[in-house]
Amino acid sequence: MAPTERTVTRVARPFHTHEGAGFPVRRPFPTTELPFLDPFLMVDQVGPIDLAPGEAKGAPPHPHRGFETIQYVLDGDIANADSRGHRAVVRGGGAQWLTAGSGIVHEALPTEEFLATGGRQHMLQIWVNLPARLKSLPPRSQNAEAADLPSVTTPDGAELTVLAGSSHGVTGPFGTHTPVLVVHARLAAGGRAEFTAPAGHNAMVYVLTGDAAVAGRPLADGHLAVLDRDGEHFTVEAPGAAAEVLVLAGEPIGEPVARSGPFVMNTAAELRQAEKDFANGLMGRMPV
Repeated sequence: MAPTERTVTRVARPFHTHEGAGFPVRRPFPTTELPFLDPFLMVDQVGPIDLAPGEAKGAPPHPHRGFETIQYVLDGDIANADSRGHRAVVRGGGAQWLTAGSGIVHEALPTEEFLATGGRQHMLQIWVNLPARLKSLPPRSQNAEAADLPSVTTPDGAELTVLAGSSHGVTGPFGTHTPVLVVHARLAAGGRAEFTAPAGHNAMVYVLTGDAAVAGRPLADGHLAVLDRDGEHFTVEAPGAAAEVLVLAGEPIGEPVARSGPFVMNTAAELRQAEKDFANGLMGRMPV
């Protein structure tokens, strides 16, 4: 193995829980054993699941402060609204990047059309931390339709959609405050793709569907491979049938993390202040 090739240091299994109004999620982290992977705080996968009319659920109004959220909708429609007046529908293949910063109240609900007709729901929710100096940023919402997310097909049988950072000659559309790479890779049977992340950056691969292999190590559906930080390159493969994976890499912030529900700060005192500010309406209120 080349000296700059990364290896897998651990494999994490997901656990299943419910969020929002009761929609089921599969979560590889945070867990007790893996509280976060700096700068990433959470990865949630909803579905894929086929819903009958009236079954779709979302996340009613809830606050955020101190970090950023990525909502990547693979199937289904989500209507987003927040206390700053931003409204946008994210349809299949699109994404929203929400910088909570100093604080915002946000909701993500199925559209009336999707609720009425039902259909396949599949999406990802990814949380990215902000350094202390940026936690007071004004909130900002960035939205991208499927056509805005660049894709590239490799000669080795991989179709890559880049949400953030640069890979294989294309760059994601979102402005990020922390250097990160976020790629959705669809691997044909026997397909492979090589990725690059600077030495010292954390990198991981999460299997969305199917079975994959990372740096030569088998990785089952729903499992997360955490890579070492010494190398620069790593390879993801679908040794059998086709598979889909999420590739994440980012520069560690290296600061204390204090978190409580929808707030991620550096100290317990800052968490208490966030709770007070939300209670007093300082993060805004959803329009009636």
